[in-house]
Amino acid sequence: MLSIQWMIVILLLMGSEVSFAQSDQERLQTAWGHPDLQGVWDFSSDTPLNRPSEFEGRAFLTEEEAAQRQHRTTQARQEQDSNPARTGSTGTYNRFWTDFPRSSRQTSLVVDPPNGKVPPLTVTARQYLDELEDTRRGVDLDAPTPGGFVEDLGPRGLFVRCITGFNSGPPMVPQSYNQNVQVFQTRDHVVLLNEMVHSARIVSLNPGPALRDGIQQWLGDSRGSWDGDTLVVTTTNFKDIVFEPARIWGGTGSRPGGKKLLLVERFTRITADTLLYQFTVQDADWYSAPWTARLLMAKSDEPIYEFACHEGNYGLENILAGARAQEAADETTLK
Repeated sequence: MLSIQWMIVILLLMGSEVSFAQSDQERLQTAWGHPDLQGVWDFSSDTPLNRPSEFEGRAFLTEEEAAQRQHRTTQARQEQDSNPARTGSTGTYNRFWTDFPRSSRQTSLVVDPPNGKVPPLTVTARQYLDELEDTRRGVDLDAPTPGGFVEDLGPRGLFVRCITGFNSGPPMVPQSYNQNVQVFQTRDHVVLLNEMVHSARIVSLNPGPALRDGIQQWLGDSRGSWDGDTLVVTTTNFKDIVFEPARIWGGTGSRPGGKKLLLVERFTRITADTLLYQFTVQDADWYSAPWTARLLMAKSDEPIYEFACHEGNYGLENILAGARAQEAADETTLK
């Protein structure tokens, strides 16, 4: 039988309006009276972003189905680790580096639209992807686009260049490792630190005038406010190339069109050890409708370690050198 607290959590995840009173002892506040969201929070999850067709019309799995999904996840990770083809492969991450995803009964992270799926892409977005597929046919996911080894490292270029992380977004979406965010608070600011290429968003709670449209940033311009016990972070002014949370590449990647992207994130500490995270993506140039995802973050007692992406920058040099060598070999073969 579900506890009262878990019934509240499920109702929240289903989008129901729920009000509940916490005792003064349970309500965690800062010295200046704001809800205390500080600490390290783990957002790993075995829940897919989009709802699988087999669970159509259902927001939650049964306990048996959740156990089956967890078992399949365990098997898949074991097979990945024991794959002989990965032995000695550059870029291989074994179990020491990767996180084991926390189990969830949600059938999808997407909760709106109600079908649990990211809305269809616009015609413009689809056309861009089709053209990209033609250009990169036969090219590895992390390899530079042929002929574009300086300006175009492909749809994962921001990650390959160690400019942005592939799960820190924003928004934050579970991946294979570094699935943590550390929250710091002052009276006037909240800092969201993702140690995935050192992303630290300094969110002002007393923001001044909005930035002009022409001022763009890799992580956008984040402004914060309190809605009761919920921290609401609204982010605009993304650069034209942004993180794509919908995994439209068959993996993670970046895509154009960030100038009109509006991201609204909500952080609510519903128990001492649980943070409810929700984000809504609105971008009429890329998606046919806005969409919202929710997940639960778990309090972690572990520290966050530095993510050394291409330490000394030798990785990028070798990627570019390898791409040039491959292009030269291809030209020789054609002759």
